[in-house]
Amino acid sequence: MKRAYLKTNYLGMKKDILIILFIGMLGIFSGCDLDDDGYSLSDMWLDLGIVTTENGSHNILSIKLDDGATIYPVANANPYFEFDNNQRVLVNFTILGEKTNSNNQEEYYVRINRIDKVLYKGIFDITPATEDSIGHDPIHIKRAWQVRNMLNFEIRYYGDYKIHYINLVKEPGTLTAADQPIQLEFRHNDNGDAKRIPITTVVTFDLSSIQISGLDSVKYTVTSTEYEGADFKYNGTYKYGNN
Repeated sequence: MKRAYLKTNYLGMKKDILIILFIGMLGIFSGCDLDDDGYSLSDMWLDLGIVTTENGSHNILSIKLDDGATIYPVANANPYFEFDNNQRVLVNFTILGEKTNSNNQEEYYVRINRIDKVLYKGIFDITPATEDSIGHDPIHIKRAWQVRNMLNFEIRYYGDYKIHYINLVKEPGTLTAADQPIQLEFRHNDNGDAKRIPITTVVTFDLSSIQISGLDSVKYTVTSTEYEGADFKYNGTYKYGNN
């Protein structure tokens, strides 16, 4: 398995900000192959993933990483955090050993060094009644990338102490093949917050709601307004079978 090797500590989080803060681009970490002969307790890896919890509890059973591997926490430096099933997370972990399975899947026992919740939500249908609350405040999208049904954005904005609202929106109505590319808009409401502190984070949106009956994929375009009036545009294709 090949994974991003962590060489930098996290930035401190600012209290009372809704969006979880952490160092932005996963790509700043250099690649490193795992040693088949063993794993070092000093090595750390960083990845995004989806949590599966134990039945009836908030305890993490496993985390499905974006690269397809699954990790099973057996030690956790953040034992007091509670997570819901299907919670999106950014996890810093150390591999303790491989988990044997009959399907030759990549599975590992790990120690969790740090884990942060990541904003993960669906696409919102915008209406005249919700237009103002969705907001028109600028935001800088540093990069966008898709993993299965999840569209991820690394974003940067300025704030202080108020909650900021982040949404991916579309016009309401049933989608048809003729509507392609589906027009999506990344929207930011800074809630009148002072622009004192630069904040970098990652947010994820579920693309499932733009599936069109009779097709196995759909093309879409995301636009947003950057600072100083610049425009952002991202074109993508969502293949349903890759969920």
